Amino acid sequence: MSARPNPESAEHVVVNALGEFLASPPAGTPGDVIEALTLMAGNAADPLPPRLFFEAVEQAPSAISITDARARILYVNRAFELLTGYTRDEVIGENESILSNKATPENIYQHLWRTIQGKQTWTGTLVNRTRQGGDYLAELTIAPVLEQGGGLKYFLGMHRDVTKVHELEGELRRQKMRIETVLDAAPVVVVLLDAEGRVLLDNQACKKLSGELAGREPAQAFSAALREQVGLDPLVECLSGRAFKDLEISIAAPGSSGPRWFSCSGTPADELDPSARGFFGRQKKGERRMLLLANEVTARRREIERAHLENLRARLAEQQLTHSLHETMAASIYQIQAPMNVIQAAAALARSGSASLETLAEMLEDISRSGTKALDTLKAALPEGPREPGVMVNVNELLRQVLELETDRLLAAGIVVDWRPSHLLPELPGHKDSLRSLFKHLIDNAIQAVNESGRPQRDLLLATRSVDGAVEVAVQDNGRGIPFEDRYRVFEPFYIGWRNRRGRAGMGLPMAQEIVNAHGGYIEVDPDYQDGCRIHLTLSAVPADQ
Repeated sequence: MSARPNPESAEHVVVNALGEFLASPPAGTPGDVIEALTLMAGNAADPLPPRLFFEAVEQAPSAISITDARARILYVNRAFELLTGYTRDEVIGENESILSNKATPENIYQHLWRTIQGKQTWTGTLVNRTRQGGDYLAELTIAPVLEQGGGLKYFLGMHRDVTKVHELEGELRRQKMRIETVLDAAPVVVVLLDAEGRVLLDNQACKKLSGELAGREPAQAFSAALREQVGLDPLVECLSGRAFKDLEISIAAPGSSGPRWFSCSGTPADELDPSARGFFGRQKKGERRMLLLANEVTARRREIERAHLENLRARLAEQQLTHSLHETMAASIYQIQAPMNVIQAAAALARSGSASLETLAEMLEDISRSGTKALDTLKAALPEGPREPGVMVNVNELLRQVLELETDRLLAAGIVVDWRPSHLLPELPGHKDSLRSLFKHLIDNAIQAVNESGRPQRDLLLATRSVDGAVEVAVQDNGRGIPFEDRYRVFEPFYIGWRNRRGRAGMGLPMAQEIVNAHGGYIEVDPDYQDGCRIHLTLSAVPADQ
């Protein structure tokens, strides 16, 4: 390595090299490089003194180096030292390749050398190495400086560290890829439109839908449907700053069995002002866009329509059953009327003494036949309930469901519920709907009993426990209670123990007893409980064939 040159020698190299370069810049030299060096040298009419020219180069913010025709370094400025970590003493006399890094492909170096040997300027990017071994990305311009005879004399190099710019650009690309990945993975149609309704950005769901619509642009289809079916122009709304949300529309799709339904939302999106004036945040508003989101809800709409049809079907079936029962009951009343007429006639004959025993016997036989026929007609009118399959049931869960259904009535009656489920309760094979009906009968009766008691403090206790593999349930209230002599009668059909009997055909306990019996258990009124009523029932299992 040669010794550090004195300032006068360095100044001479700089002035000669840059002066000759500016006198005849080689082909391909970037204009900004020529402009920067011209500013350092001053204008042609009033050039700077050589010393000032040298100082301008010394203090330039870009790293500048001058080499001979064999790329041996003759001069570097202060910015070069700061950027590379090398002092002038360490690099002067060395080849410019001292900065090279193996990360740069060899073909780039070959192209660089061919270009400058051909007396043209080369501009590109290299991965360079600092003195400390760190890597940085250098944006480099190398220009040849020619002698008067046209031969190569110097190479003038200018470079700057663009590592941060590259990292930011890479992060921007990665962020863009992440956004595109998320948008493409989203099951919703996403479209960004400009003020003219042109598509600026869409995702894969939108592209897929476009194919399903035979090439028709989905955004146009949604906009047209919103105008026709909702009376709203989405672009006008968003450009006016008004968003809309979850508006359901339908569009026809070729080859589809019916219309496809979408829930559409639109949001105004203002872009930032990209002009130079906006650099410090004093920008004007940028252009307004519309972000349109469309979520397909065809399956939900069809399910709602199906449920609506099923509801109508059930209501019609219920009406038909009601009409059938009304007709059957009317026929039965008519049939019962005949024996009643015969009975009245027989009674009149008996009172007058004019009827013989044989006549009365015949009349009684007619009454019996008519009555049997009417009874058979009434029995036939009773609808047969559906056969419910037996499944494993959790009694606690069924009781909790019934309590949720009865919550409004319990709150209205001011009843405090004490719910004591056993945490270790075996599951039993049973009929869920039947058991729910059982528990509802018992809770309804408890509410009625408490209401009729007139007590200010109203309590209902529900408790479960396991007993020898079976499940015991206790329903206890502090209502008016059941008299001791009626504790069996309450299980008779049509027995009513309430003061208010209006609209009641019974207490529902015969049906409750039937359900308990079907589940291999028993039900009873506790005769020892005096402060209201306590009913115990035990459930074992439902037979497999029921």
